[in-house]
Amino acid sequence: MSSNDAIARLRAAVSALGDVDVSAWDDTALTNHLQELSAALCEVDAQLSRLADAVRARGFRVAEPMAA
Repeated sequence: MSSNDAIARLRAAVSALGDVDVSAWDDTALTNHLQELSAALCEVDAQLSRLADAVRARGFRVAEPMAA
């Protein structure tokens, strides 16, 4: 996969995650999906950590973008 494709896919993932609003879920829905939600959040966290670690291993810094 090209670097441009990878960045596009990461941006699409961020956009998709931005559309999820669990505060709008009622307690029953949250309870019914908690195990699945927890697993997905752990998977996302693991993948983000893997990517950040790979960047750092190359000697680069992962930093918050500067405000425009």
